[in-house]
Order: sequence, then C-alpha cells, then structure tokens
Amino acid sequence: MKISISVLVLFSFFIKVQSQELPLQLDSETYSFPLNTESSIIKEELLSHIQFLASDKLEGRKTGQPGNLVARNYIYSYLETLHLDVTLQPFSFERKNKKIEASNIITVIEGTELPKNYMVITAHYDHVGIGKTVKNDSIYNGADDNASGVAALLVLAKYFQKNKPKNSLIFIALDAEEMGLQGAKYFVENRGDKNMVLNINMDMISRNENNEIYICGTRYTPSLKKYFSNIPENTFPITFTLGHDGLDGKDSWVKQSDHYYFYKNTIPFLYFGVEDHPDYHKPSDTFENIQPDFYFEVVQFIANTIADLDSKIK
Repeated sequence: MKISISVLVLFSFFIKVQSQELPLQLDSETYSFPLNTESSIIKEELLSHIQFLASDKLEGRKTGQPGNLVARNYIYSYLETLHLDVTLQPFSFERKNKKIEASNIITVIEGTELPKNYMVITAHYDHVGIGKTVKNDSIYNGADDNASGVAALLVLAKYFQKNKPKNSLIFIALDAEEMGLQGAKYFVENRGDKNMVLNINMDMISRNENNEIYICGTRYTPSLKKYFSNIPENTFPITFTLGHDGLDGKDSWVKQSDHYYFYKNTIPFLYFGVEDHPDYHKPSDTFENIQPDFYFEVVQFIANTIADLDSKIK
C-alpha cells in the first residue's frame, strides 16, 4: 500500500511528540528520605479535608455550580489559615454553546535557594456534579476523583510552609478538569516566563485493591525513571509502579489529567494515580469507600518524593 508524503510527515511528527524527552537534571538519582518526622503529615487532618470535599453538601463540585464555589471557598480559606498569599485565577470557556465561569486557586511558597525555579503541585477540585440516579443516589461525590488529590495538596502546602523548599513550589487547585482540562490549559498558557522545572499532579490517589499507586511520566525524563527505579523493593508499605505512559500495553494516561498541558508545553511531569475502580464517575465514589491507610501512605510517599526531588533538582 502506498502512503502519501503528507501522511508520512504527520506520522513522523506524531512519533516525535510521543517520544520527546523532557529533561530534568538531578544532583543524584538515588532516592532518599528527607522528611522531618516532627512535622509529618497528620492523617486525621487529611481525612477531614477529603470527607468535607466529598460530602453531599457540595453536590459533586461541578464547575459553575454552587457546590464548586463551596469547595473553592474552603480551599482558599484553608490556605489563608497557613498565612499564605492565595490568588484566584478566573477564566471562562465555552461548553455546549454555554459560557462557563471557573477559577484556579494558586499559592506559592518561595524557595530558599532557587526561588526562580518552580515545582508545580496540582490537583483538580471539580467533579461531575449531580447526574443519573443510581441506587437512589444522584450526587456524584468524587471522593477519590478528586477530593483525594485536593486534600493531599492542602496538607502538602501546610508541610512545606513549615519546611521551606529549596526551589519555589506553586500549589494549584485546578478547576474544570472534568470539562477538558480547562484549568490546566489556562494556567500553563498564561504562566508568563516562570521556569517550571517539574509538574507533580495528583488525581485519584485514595484507594486500590492491590495497594498500588501508578506513576506516569518517567518515560519522558530518564533521570526520573532512574531515580524511581533505584528504590529497593518493599521500601514502602505501598507498591508504586511506573507506567501507563504508552509503552507497557496499558491505557496511556498522558492525556488523561491536568499534567497533559505541562507535557504538551515540554515541562517534565509525574502523575500519581490509581487505576479505575468500580465507583469511578458514579455516585458510589464516596468517602466511605476510600482506603484511609493506603491513602495516608500514598500522601506520605508523595510528600517525601517532593522534598527529595526539591533537594536534588539543579
């Protein structure tokens, strides 16, 4: 079969994009454990955040709906209690011939040594709202998707406010992920001249029957792949697996959450997430169905990873 020159050019471009390297220089590619145990993540606080964000009161946090605004105010107010400067980044977009108003929530912890380098920590706070009734329930609470990521973002901001990073950290609770990654798209396209060295995205991190969290993104950054591959087995109470990046025969997650717009703009990323479960995008994705011990260990792992990478990024 003959293939036209235009098809070959498009195919070559696709392969190039899919295999592009997103370099990140590290002082060391050996994982270490810098967390200060006297200022560790508090499990009860973490669970309190996810329980509120996934409550019926917030009616599924759909962008543009009252419950989404309640979530926004909760996140904003909590970050303010940490004595952080918090900024709302409003934006709008069209969906089904309707203008939707949304807002990202942003705070920055300035780095002590490399304040012009930014590690960007993200989690989307919207979900799908109220929908089709299933077993007498029409509120799609989104506990795992993604109250879990936002609750983690809040306790991580608290930790790093007390334990100052070397690089600056931008914490962003992103809006409108469920409507096409709109919050991430707007932020990345309006980032100015910030030198963003790494995105760490958390989306669905609170439950897995196999005690397993996936890390997507190391395919594109050899230093990060080696960094995680150097961790001995059974180091953590949970299992982490590198993958879902298009090379392991599993669904590719590269375009599936907010990290995609960082990837698209050649910014290295790590996406922490679990594989889909029976309650994904259903009213049964509730606080009662998360796994608190697993969730807490995942957040501790992510916190330690951020702290360790912060100490190693050049």
